[in-house]
Amino acid sequence: MTPSGAAHSRVVLHVPHAGVDIPAWTRPHLLLDDATLAAEVAALTDHGTGEIAAAAARAARTRPWLLVNPVSRFVVDVERFPDEREEMAAVGMGAVYTHGTRGQRIRDDDPAHRDALLAAFYAPWAEAVETLVAQRIAATGGCVLIDVHSYAPDPLPYERHGGGPRPPVCLGTDPVHTPAWLVAAARAAFGAGVALDTPFSGAYVPLSRHGTDPRVSALMVEIRRGTDPAAVTGALTELIDAA
Repeated sequence: MTPSGAAHSRVVLHVPHAGVDIPAWTRPHLLLDDATLAAEVAALTDHGTGEIAAAAARAARTRPWLLVNPVSRFVVDVERFPDEREEMAAVGMGAVYTHGTRGQRIRDDDPAHRDALLAAFYAPWAEAVETLVAQRIAATGGCVLIDVHSYAPDPLPYERHGGGPRPPVCLGTDPVHTPAWLVAAARAAFGAGVALDTPFSGAYVPLSRHGTDPRVSALMVEIRRGTDPAAVTGALTELIDAA
C-alpha cells in the first residue's frame, strides 16, 4: 500500500471497508461455511467505494492522497475502536467481529487470535494512516480526512441506529473534527438528498489525534447502494477540490 498524491494536497481519501481479502491463516477461525461467509461479506462490504474514490482522486485538480484497505472487515475492522470505547462491541462487532450481520456467532472468543489479528492488520493500517496524516500536516499545516463508505438501502439486523432516514448520501460528522465549512462544502457538492448522521454517524481520525488535534478535519461520506456512481464520483471530486 503506497499512497500517492500531490505534495500540496492536504486531502486524504480513506476507504476502510472496500476489501474482500481473507488471508488463508485467518479463515479457519471463522465458523461459517464458504457460502454463508460469502453472503456476509457481500452484505457488509462497501462495494465500489474503492473505485469511486480512485476515480474522484484521478479527476480532482488537487490530486488527493488515497488509502484503500484490501482486507475484509470480517478479518479486522480497521475503523473500529479496539477497546471499550467501541459501541459496536456490544453486538459482537468491535475491531474483531465475533458476530455477524444477523447477530449469529461467526468467531469464537479467542484473545490470542484477536491479538494476532490486531497486530497483523489493525496496527499497520493505523500506522499507515497516522504517517500519511502527519506528512500532510507537515507539508500543508493540516489534513482533511474524507472517509468513504457505502450502506444498504434497507437496515441490516446488526445496525444499532437503523430506524432513521436512509438518504442517498449520509454525511457523518465528529463534534471536534468536522468544521462547519467542510459540511457546507459537502452539502454544496452532493446537493439534494444529503442528510447528517443518519443512519450512521462519526468520522475516522487516527487514535493518537482523535479529540485533541484540530489540524485534522474529518468527514464520513456514506453512499446508499444503488445511488448513481457517476454522480457520486463527480460530487466527491468537487468536494476534494473544495477541501
